[in-house]
Amino acid sequence: MKLFGTAGIRKKYPKPLDPILAYKIALATANVNGNSGRAYIVYDTRTTNHLFTNAFTAGLLAGGLNTYIIGLAPTPVAGYAALHHGKLGVSITASHNPPEYNGFKLYDEEGYEYTRDKEKLIEKLVDEELIPQPWDKVGREYSASEIIDEYTESLLHMIGGAKPRWNPYIVVDLANGAAYDITPRVIRSLGGKPLTINANPDGHFPIRPPEPRKDALEKYLELYSSVNPAMILAHDGDADRLAVLDPYKGFIRQDRIIALYAYLLLRDRKGHVIVSIDTGRVVDEVVERMGGTLERYILGKTHERVKQLGRENIILAAEPWKLIDPRWGPWVDGIWQVALLTKTVLEEGKPLIKILEDYGIPDYPWDRRSYKFRPVEARDKIYEGIIEELKKLLGEPQRVLTIDGYRYEYSDESWILVRKSGTEPKIRLYMEAKTRDRLKEMIEKVETKIKEYASRINAVIEEKTIG
Repeated sequence: MKLFGTAGIRKKYPKPLDPILAYKIALATANVNGNSGRAYIVYDTRTTNHLFTNAFTAGLLAGGLNTYIIGLAPTPVAGYAALHHGKLGVSITASHNPPEYNGFKLYDEEGYEYTRDKEKLIEKLVDEELIPQPWDKVGREYSASEIIDEYTESLLHMIGGAKPRWNPYIVVDLANGAAYDITPRVIRSLGGKPLTINANPDGHFPIRPPEPRKDALEKYLELYSSVNPAMILAHDGDADRLAVLDPYKGFIRQDRIIALYAYLLLRDRKGHVIVSIDTGRVVDEVVERMGGTLERYILGKTHERVKQLGRENIILAAEPWKLIDPRWGPWVDGIWQVALLTKTVLEEGKPLIKILEDYGIPDYPWDRRSYKFRPVEARDKIYEGIIEELKKLLGEPQRVLTIDGYRYEYSDESWILVRKSGTEPKIRLYMEAKTRDRLKEMIEKVETKIKEYASRINAVIEEKTIG
């Protein structure tokens, strides 16, 4: 059974993900962990969070693991707890997926999200009839809510006290998610004034979707900007992601934020940077300028490359919205991003957009969009057609990368990536160019072809999202 996608397991409730399947996944996970040790569980605000926490806990207990329930908390807390306290960390979450989804992210005793080898082993065991441990070897359940405060205090200690030059408002949209309390605490502790939006935990995500996309966030720019903040931050539901906006210029492209992290971290020491296949040339330029080396890797699996090379040998690993800073831990952490950006803004004494300009981090024209089709089966046929068309549609590619989808790079430094989403039945497109005219040409030609292929097989574009 194929369970794991780009990052963990995310499925619709009640089909295909129900409590029985959750129990089986947990029992298989306990088996992979030798049927002993401590597991720590956090959950996000989804309406099915308690249902799946109980079902997953039952599987871990049946598999012999003592299980500690941390409670409602961001996904990064699961990685932290696994590294510092146990053998296994579990987050009951579907991250940025719609509210009818739920799922699981698993972390090993070193704080790494599970690698594909472990994921495949769990999938294999779920298909087998695993037998629970004998009555005298089942695990016990405990509460461990104190780890939320421990995580927050450790993070603040690691980031170091800021030396603020000003005390600005920082707007943070918490997506009605799990970081409703921690992120404002971090901003306030560092010296900023957090103004919270969507801060009440609510698994219906009533105001905006949990994915912090450009199109979802810029609708509220007038509200966000009403207090003239130094920057606007926006989480997804479980706070492993972070989007950033300027009150006047709107959504700041994730690649510029990744480039800023590279700038900040490579100032202190030189080394290797890992980024996902969907990142743009600004990252290459800044890493090269700061004396680092850069490698692209599979989207959602940059943690695997960090583990292969060793935390001590990596300066940072990043994907759009996501950052791994190995100094803090090998897990993706949106709250650490908040701390890093807040400290920088406070100590520089200027808005984030001005810092980007002063550090020479350019903004190239870009586009990111997703297409969902009806019927669902049409996606694969349209995808195959588009990757064939791109061999000539936008010119002769100078280089084609196939480590995750197809990335076509052209002589004018424009590029396009086409890949199938690992979490939803969608085709995702990522494009960048040096000029807006070239980007417009790319968008129009590719979208025309997508519509043509859909029409040929009597499919329709059910949903298109941008950003």
